[in-house]
Amino acid sequence: MRKLTELVPDIETLLEMEPAELAGVAIEQLISAEKAGEKNLLHPAAFCRQHESFGQKLAPGVAERITKQLAEALSWLKTHGLIASSPESPVSGYFFVTRMGREVGSGKSLVAFRKAGELPKERMHLSIAERCHAQYIRGEFDSAVFEAYKMLEVKVREAAKLPQSLLGTALARRAFDAQNGPLSDKTQEIGERQALSDLMAGAIGSYKNPHSHRRVELTPEEAAEMIMLASHLMRIVDSRIGTGP
Repeated sequence: MRKLTELVPDIETLLEMEPAELAGVAIEQLISAEKAGEKNLLHPAAFCRQHESFGQKLAPGVAERITKQLAEALSWLKTHGLIASSPESPVSGYFFVTRMGREVGSGKSLVAFRKAGELPKERMHLSIAERCHAQYIRGEFDSAVFEAYKMLEVKVREAAKLPQSLLGTALARRAFDAQNGPLSDKTQEIGERQALSDLMAGAIGSYKNPHSHRRVELTPEEAAEMIMLASHLMRIVDSRIGTGP
């Protein structure tokens, strides 16, 4: 089984890690514990006491900080469906690594997982988060971006009540036409209305259309930025119909 000291070089590094980053370390360790049959580590109390493995006297308050950070990492894993309470002993507090957790914690997707803090689910538009966050966590960046902008296109069409024949940039420009677009805010100055029309069309044209024609290699950072933009644009559409989550 891999020890925390193998995955994190020193106490100082551990204390600087964000919950999502530390969760990436945790899932790798928990998978190795399951394979080794080390059930003890699959309990929050034991997992969060791992500061003892560094084998050094800690400054006052440091052990408590580490315990809480490890608890935050477990909470992050559970919130994102990568660990779950054991059905065999739900009262005892034991947990297990889920199927998605094993997938994420193995291979290249582990790198993406450690970057997942750059795409916080709670800050995404609800419908995009439900559809795209798991894909991002798995490292399927091009698919996650494509789904986000496909959902935006569908939402624009439905909100503007436009025909199925209108697609992509043509749809966005018609819906947000500065003069008479059904989703254009007539209280805004016409230059602002035109700018939003350009932004909607440009985003769908740049980030949805290429991904529908070919595989596009993206970094975790690029994908996160594109998906957050789609979430922002989705909320604008919601605001025009008064149903924003």
